[in-house]
Amino acid sequence: MPLQNRVTPLGELVADPAKGLVYGNRGCLHDRSGRIRRRYNGKRWIACRLQFRGWHREPLMQPGRFTELFFLDEATALAAGHRPCALCRREDYVRFVAMWGGLHPGQAGADAIDAQLHSERVGPDRRVRLHERVLDDLPDGAFVLWDGAPRLVLGAELLGWTAGGYGDRRPRPVGRRALAITPPSLVAVLVATSKVEVVVAVLVSVGLCLS
Repeated sequence: MPLQNRVTPLGELVADPAKGLVYGNRGCLHDRSGRIRRRYNGKRWIACRLQFRGWHREPLMQPGRFTELFFLDEATALAAGHRPCALCRREDYVRFVAMWGGLHPGQAGADAIDAQLHSERVGPDRRVRLHERVLDDLPDGAFVLWDGAPRLVLGAELLGWTAGGYGDRRPRPVGRRALAITPPSLVAVLVATSKVEVVVAVLVSVGLCLS
C-alpha cells in the first residue's frame, strides 16, 4: 500500500503510488505506526532535492522523525506553500531570499519568511487559505482552484492536476476571477523570476508529468 505522503497543490496528504520530482517536509506528521495525525508541525515547510550527498533514509516515516513528503513538481510544492531548502538547494534558496527581500523589505532570515508564508497558506481555522485573484494577472506556474479542482496556469490554458501528472487542458478564461492556491508571496516570486526561466521549468515539468 502506498504511504500517505504525496502532497496535492492544496497541501493535502494523499496515498498514491505515483512518484514525484520534488521531496520535502513540514515536520513530523505521523505516529509510531506511520499513520498521518496532522497536516503540519511547525512553520518550516521546505522543498528539497530528491538526491543530495548520497543521503538515504529507509524505511520512510520512522518514529519521531520528520515525515518525508513528495510533490509532483516544483509548481505543486510552491502551491502547497513550500519554499526551497537552505541546505540541499542552497543556490535556489539564496536567489529566493534575494527576491523575497525586494518583495518584503525588512523581513530577513528563514524564520521571518516561514512566518509570512504560514500566514498566507493557513487560515485561523487551520484550514488551507485561498486568495481571490484575476486569472489574467497570474503567472505561469501558479495554481488556481477551478471547477472545484486544482489547475496549473500555463499560457492560455489551465491544466488539470493529478498525483501522476497533468491531464485535461482547458482555456484560461479572460477577465474572470478565481481562487489562487499558490500563496501570494510565492505568486510574486514567480512574477519576479525570469519569464523564460519559469516557462521552461513548467514546460519541462509538464512534459515529464503529462498523464
